[in-house]
Formats: sequence, structure tokens, C-alpha cells
Amino acid sequence: MTTYLVLGITLGLAAGISPGPLLTLVILETIKHDRKEGILVACSPLLTDLPIVLISLFILLKFSDYSYIFGILSFLGAIYIGYLAFENIKQKGFKLDTQVLKAQSLKKGIITNFLNPQPYLFWITIGVPTILKGYQSGLNVSLCFVLGFYICLVGSKIIIAVIVEKTKTFLQSKFYILIIRLLGFILLIFSAFLIKESLVHFNLL
Repeated sequence: MTTYLVLGITLGLAAGISPGPLLTLVILETIKHDRKEGILVACSPLLTDLPIVLISLFILLKFSDYSYIFGILSFLGAIYIGYLAFENIKQKGFKLDTQVLKAQSLKKGIITNFLNPQPYLFWITIGVPTILKGYQSGLNVSLCFVLGFYICLVGSKIIIAVIVEKTKTFLQSKFYILIIRLLGFILLIFSAFLIKESLVHFNLL
């Protein structure tokens, strides 16, 4: 259970503070309006991810008897997490491009998240397979992963909105960059575990 909770927390933090369309929108809403608007955008995954999770769950349950399918997904998940890890490790700071996204409302946050491919990649290759595997040990194990992920995903974006309202230099600070890079190295470890899991499904270990 602890392993799934730590995994959820780590992935949630990494997704929450890493530069991307949704975080950009959170910051823009906070700068142009106030932190309340930024917080509303930060909460948009709570509304948008459920259909994505259900679709991913439906697809994967159709292949639940095929170990090699999960082997492939584990391998793809390892590549995806590895990519996120290297993106975090080489991160030098957050550059806000106001020409890319216009500050809008919660509706804009929902649309942004729906059109962002990252949630789909995450849930089909990492999130749902982890939930299904955890469920074998009990529903509470899967819930630990999901709760850890969303508390840190949404919570970290809310904290950034609060900090940005007070100081706009935080996103270029050494502390912020250090956190992102540290999470990158932790993600590399989880990527290695997923590769091992893939080899197990292919009966190579």
C-alpha cells in the first residue's frame, strides 16, 4: 500500500509542478485575475479525468487476460515516465508565454485539459494499469494511489497559484528548479521498475 501511495504522490507532484499547458493557464489566470481563478483552473482535472479514466479502464479490462498487453503498456509507461524524468532533469525554469494561452476561466481549464494528450497517455499507460494491479491486493491499495496522485496534482498547482500571486520570481528560483530535477531522478527509478514489470509480463524475468 505504501508503495502505491508514494508512487501516486510522486507522479502527482511531477505532473503538478512541471511546465505544461494547464500550469501555464493556472499562472496566467492568477496573474491576470487572482489566485481564486488560478485555483479553479488547478481543480479542472477533477472534472475532466473521470471520462478518460473510465475509457482507459474499459479498454484495458477487455485485455485483462492477455499478459503481453500489460507488458507492452508497462514498457510504454516506462518510456513515458523516462521522458518526463529527462524533461524535469534538464529544466532550467518556467517560461511563461502569454501568446500560447489566453487567460480565461474554469471552462478554459477544462477544455485545455481535454485537449492535452498527457492525461490520455498517463492513464492508458500508467494510471489505469497501476489501479488494476493494486486492486489485486485490495480496493484500498488502488485508492491510495489515486488519492495520492490527485491530492498532489491539484494541491501543488494550488500552492503555485498562491505563491505566484505573492511573487512572480518563484518559477525562476533555484528552489523550484531543484524540486523539479529531484522529481526527475525519482521518476527515473519508477521508470526502471516499470521496465522490470514489463519483462515479468513477457516471462523474461
